[in-house]
Amino acid sequence: MPDVDGYTLTAQMKTYPHLYDVPIIALTANVMKGDRERTLAAGCDGYIHKPVDVDTLPEQVARYLKK
Repeated sequence: MPDVDGYTLTAQMKTYPHLYDVPIIALTANVMKGDRERTLAAGCDGYIHKPVDVDTLPEQVARYLKK
């Protein structure tokens, strides 16, 4: 996304009433200390870090979607 980062976009999306309940799951390479907390603070409902385990990814996503 050339004009906005995921944190900003997530925060903007959560201000729209019709999008508020749409789950946003971050799939990211940002895995430094505090990245998960920053992602959730921005409004993401879930955080999955790379590298992705393709065997467990569907289960991980499903857990966030059930909330």
